Amino acid sequence: MSTSKYVYSFGGGKAEGRSDMKELLGGKGANLAEMSSIGIPVPPGFTITTEVCHDYYESGRKLPEAVKPQVEEALRQVEQLTGKKFGDSKDPLLVSVRSGAALSMPGMMNTILNLGLNDVAVEGLAAKTGNPRFAYDGYRRLIDMFGSTAMGVDHEHFEHELVKLKEEKNVKLDTDLSADDLKELVKRYKAVYSKHVGEGFPQDPKDQLWKSIMAVFNSWMGNKAVQYRRIERITGLKGTAVNVQAMVFGNTGTDSGTGVAFTRDPNTGEDVFYGDYLINAQGEDVVAGIRTPEPIAQLDSEMPKVYAELMAIRKKLEQHYKEMQDIEFTVERGTLYMLQTRTGKRTGSSAVRIAVEMVKEGFIDEKTAIKRVNPDSLNHLLLPQLDPKAKVTAIARGIAASPGAACGKVILSADAAVAFHEQHPDEPILLVRKETSPEDVAGMHLAKGILTATGGKASHAAVVARGWGKPCVVGCEAIVIDEKNGRITIGDTVVKVGDHLTINGTNGDVIVGQVPTVDPSISGHFAELMSWADKVRTLKVRTNADAPADAKKAREFGAEGIGLCRTEHMFFEGQRIVDMRKMILADDTAGREKALASLEPYQREDFVGIFEAMEGLPVTIRLLDPPLHEFLPHDEVGQQEVAKQLGIPVEKVKRRVEQLHEANPMLGLRGCRLPIKFPEIGDMQVRAILEAAIEVKKKGKSVLPEIMIPLIGTVEELSILKKRALAVAEQVFAKAGTSVEFLIGTMIEIPRAALTADQIAEEAQFFSFGTNDLTQLTFGFSRDDIGSFMPTYVEQKILPVDPFQTLDQSGVGQLVEMGTQKGRKARREKHGEHLKVGICGEHGGDPESVVFCHEIGMDYVSCSPFRVPIARLAAAQAALGAVSRDK
Repeated sequence: MSTSKYVYSFGGGKAEGRSDMKELLGGKGANLAEMSSIGIPVPPGFTITTEVCHDYYESGRKLPEAVKPQVEEALRQVEQLTGKKFGDSKDPLLVSVRSGAALSMPGMMNTILNLGLNDVAVEGLAAKTGNPRFAYDGYRRLIDMFGSTAMGVDHEHFEHELVKLKEEKNVKLDTDLSADDLKELVKRYKAVYSKHVGEGFPQDPKDQLWKSIMAVFNSWMGNKAVQYRRIERITGLKGTAVNVQAMVFGNTGTDSGTGVAFTRDPNTGEDVFYGDYLINAQGEDVVAGIRTPEPIAQLDSEMPKVYAELMAIRKKLEQHYKEMQDIEFTVERGTLYMLQTRTGKRTGSSAVRIAVEMVKEGFIDEKTAIKRVNPDSLNHLLLPQLDPKAKVTAIARGIAASPGAACGKVILSADAAVAFHEQHPDEPILLVRKETSPEDVAGMHLAKGILTATGGKASHAAVVARGWGKPCVVGCEAIVIDEKNGRITIGDTVVKVGDHLTINGTNGDVIVGQVPTVDPSISGHFAELMSWADKVRTLKVRTNADAPADAKKAREFGAEGIGLCRTEHMFFEGQRIVDMRKMILADDTAGREKALASLEPYQREDFVGIFEAMEGLPVTIRLLDPPLHEFLPHDEVGQQEVAKQLGIPVEKVKRRVEQLHEANPMLGLRGCRLPIKFPEIGDMQVRAILEAAIEVKKKGKSVLPEIMIPLIGTVEELSILKKRALAVAEQVFAKAGTSVEFLIGTMIEIPRAALTADQIAEEAQFFSFGTNDLTQLTFGFSRDDIGSFMPTYVEQKILPVDPFQTLDQSGVGQLVEMGTQKGRKARREKHGEHLKVGICGEHGGDPESVVFCHEIGMDYVSCSPFRVPIARLAAAQAALGAVSRDK
């Protein structure tokens, strides 16, 4: 029986793997193999497959027996290609061990450099290179990385010794330490290692190698990697691959260096080479943000030959992959080596520009461009920008790392951000750090924006913020952070924890206080991509809007109507809430009708504004849905104010609040139950809708009202309310001497309604699935109370994601699909008509849920105005088969 192949070699212009083997070799391993195959200078190495990681966990963290001999054979091939031997005392082969999953997870898993050094080999390396400083710098880095990643020693213990030594030697930078200083640092690092591990640093290079390989596999289930996969919704991967590669050194002197770059600007998408480099440094120095690097363009003056080679490789990679690449490189004594290429993470605005420009450059076609852009990444283009009219003075400027404006309360650590959010979930957070690391991802995810004192365009903070669509400024060296005393200092200005700070991720400005922002518009590349998406999608996209301004903004973003206008939001301002409370506190029908007569002009005026903003497009208006108690204060002071305002005894207000009290208001007197008990409420709303429609029609404008009756559970409820609405319509049209076409339909949000959709469709002209309530009632979850357990459910994989964010397709989705099919069949058989079906919960703007809606044949989705472009693109990708609900 043949043994499984677990190890794939690359180097010397050959490779056993290919770029299309990412599931097996991880993104890094597949691309190293591909680069080697197409003649790009790559240090030789090998990849241990993701299947090994999967088997490792399946067998209780044990490696398959066949792995070891395959690794040893692959290591011999690396020795042959480099002419060096692993473990040699005079000219040792040193290797790096890095992770690499099928999907990019920047900095989330372990990396160890300089493996193979020990007390003897470090002397051999010093003699061979004639550079003892370089040799001992590499050794101290190995002890630090190996100790902190493979053996669980806190990195801060090593960092403490480094800072202490620099203070003793009175130097600022690591590079200012001499060879003798680094020898002393190695001694101190070894003492730290022994103290915390309980044994000396391993002198056998093979022992180092196997412990490092195990550390990478263990890091797959480490907290930061698990958190990142949860936030990014990455599921279904076998694990990480391990890449073992011959070391090349960027820290051998001033003719060496290391860098990270993008073949195009990941912020804007401009076709310029973008990135950072450091002279006399190793790769982790750039990514970690410990030193602020130089912009890549400056390399042209420092190393013109290397820069020219790099530009040629940049061009070759883009032509080969037909995609923007994120590359890592090292220069060792003037020779360039490529250590990685992968599809570059980018902002939404950059993704759109790159996709559109690559079509124009002939790299890809329009359909590929549509598939290239992650719909959620469009948030970047829809982020507010600072109001150009606002008079602001920036007190500092850093590097613009991720565009958009963000304002929040200053918090100085990720843990503090998590704790603050738990106590104040609605308060915006601005996370301010010296630099961020993978351990900070939970706090970064909660922040509105991120500001760091060090780091460059390829630092951890920059890469993660861009991927998540968060404004970010890095390398703002004017900031002095005093975490212990809870403050930051910028020049003479002190900003305390909890004070507001604003950042402009588009230009790098940092501003004290809150600054007004302006909303974006769709134009240029964005408009062009959207026009391509609209050509291929079949699913229409409406918006949820309750006011003319929201409707207008949604229409600018491409909304094709209103799928949900919530009338209750119209009753909470000024005189309206007074009249609403009069209606609720009235003793009889006559009293209620008098109060409703005062409310009706407001309702009519609102509907006129919305119909005009949506001229020629359908507008679905939901009749009053929430329970009446929501319009009355529950505290004594508020009740006294209402009594005084209405000129009635406070006891009457209290008594009415008590009468309206319900043990479970969500299941009580609300939705269709209100107009069944108080028909005058529904009559007033239907009358206001149709009178407004006639008013707009008389102005020569097209109007398409759709009256939606909420919370139907039985066809009898709908039948009663529909009959009453038609009677009101007859009166309105007779009085006006004209009529308008309108539809009457219902919101399917009770499981019984989905189960009896065939009966309900005989009365309803359209269905709109209210998946917020349908999810609550199907799961038995209260959306307002799931915070106490939903994170645990997702963490323990009871549920893949929060079902209020992404539709639960196997449960709630089954009701939606069944309701759609039964309803359409019954409507067609009874009336010979097509039943229009849409969705209007929060799920209408979630890309995965949009795909589901497309696949079951819905007519439209409806979402908030700022999610409209996201839904349009998601619908286009669904039509192209770019994604599937079986994903």
